[in-house]
Amino acid sequence: MMADDAFSPPSPPPAPSPLAAEDLADARLAPWQPSPPAPRRNDGGGGRVNPLFTILPVSALAIGLVLLVAVAVILVVTRRARPRKVDAGGSCNGDDKPGAPTSSCGSHNARCGYAAAGVGCIYAGRLGFSAAAPRSRGAQVFTYRELERATDGFSEANVVGRGASGAVFRGRLADGTPAAIKRLRLDHRRQGEREFRIEVDLLSRMESPYLVGLLGYCADQSHRLLVFEFMPNGSLRSHLHPPPRPATAAGGLPPRQPLDWQTRLGIALDCARALEFLHEHSTPAVIHRDFNCSNVLLDHNYRARVSDFGMAKVGSNKADGQVVTRVIGTTGYLAPEYASTGKLTTKSDVYSYGVVLLELLTGRVPVDTQRPPGQHVLVSWALPRLTDRQKLAQMVDPALKGQFALKDLIQVAAIAAMCIQTKAEYRPLMTDVVQSLIPIAKPSMSCSSTPLRPALEHVIFMSSSQCANKTS
Repeated sequence: MMADDAFSPPSPPPAPSPLAAEDLADARLAPWQPSPPAPRRNDGGGGRVNPLFTILPVSALAIGLVLLVAVAVILVVTRRARPRKVDAGGSCNGDDKPGAPTSSCGSHNARCGYAAAGVGCIYAGRLGFSAAAPRSRGAQVFTYRELERATDGFSEANVVGRGASGAVFRGRLADGTPAAIKRLRLDHRRQGEREFRIEVDLLSRMESPYLVGLLGYCADQSHRLLVFEFMPNGSLRSHLHPPPRPATAAGGLPPRQPLDWQTRLGIALDCARALEFLHEHSTPAVIHRDFNCSNVLLDHNYRARVSDFGMAKVGSNKADGQVVTRVIGTTGYLAPEYASTGKLTTKSDVYSYGVVLLELLTGRVPVDTQRPPGQHVLVSWALPRLTDRQKLAQMVDPALKGQFALKDLIQVAAIAAMCIQTKAEYRPLMTDVVQSLIPIAKPSMSCSSTPLRPALEHVIFMSSSQCANKTS
């Protein structure tokens, strides 16, 4: 028996269990164990690890991540779709972040990333501006189609003015409000875009009866439009320097009547108060930089409001408020120091105001090459005549037909002479100009007891005598 057993063929190995392949797969999926696994029992799989215990946690984690991403996407889309307005503080309504206008007026799907690179939100108060009387309501956002309907498709018949930055149309909004709609022209340097941002930023946070009101704006794709209060009597330029009427227009609208003397004084006072608000009631001061008679608009009562703030600059925090910038503006209104060096201060606006005051006195344009030699530039021609009573009376606008008080003329001429001084430090502050104009622009108004600065003491000698006569 022993020998037979030694030489008998070896018995075949036991057949593999039908679960061996599955066990191998389970082993690959099972987590690594620091100790050897316990022996498995091949009794029908009672000791085998179920793969569901490994797959279910992984699947639950993946589903959770997908749901989290979906919720985040929904929140972002909802946040972007929320309507926005520029409120009085220059912030985006709805998310408490500094804001910009919606870049698509119809869909309200813009973000607060409407600004240029490196600047942040353009209406986030980057200008460092705060007005003494912020606007009580935000500027309304209009669609391009709304403004297109308001102007009859931007019809040429509704054009009320044209400038270097674009055309202004007469329009009527959906609620019946008359409006002046300015469509800006965008060039390759994006100058129109820059003017649009500055104007919305300033006017949406400033409120003064001497500044034109901003009703709203549109920034739909490549369109940039500003919606202002409508001034039915147009610009001061259209009254002082009306364009020649063609022969075919003889039976059309009647020509504008010349502004009388008292109306001109009221316009001068309103403009002075507008600049006073910008210079001395805003922190820091706002420099208009392009103050001229085209930017002075008249309402139905011929009260003046200053407009067009696309070129405005905010003064520095220095004592003189000086800003060094490139020279832009309207020829004939630029202060000498600004035109030659680019140094801009509030006194630059005072010079421009003096030029407008000369226009009110003489009816002449600042630069007129059609006049005889020596009279081309209004300032250089008028300055030596402002202190000569005889020559002063001769330089008055002939349209007035002598209907003015000589003592008021002398007073206004003295103010104009101070404003157009070559050196900026010799020019008065706009507060001084306002106080000097009040007694003559409003004769019924009681004489002001506000002390004036020495720069204008010699200017108000006529007003002082008037007060003395009233008290006596």
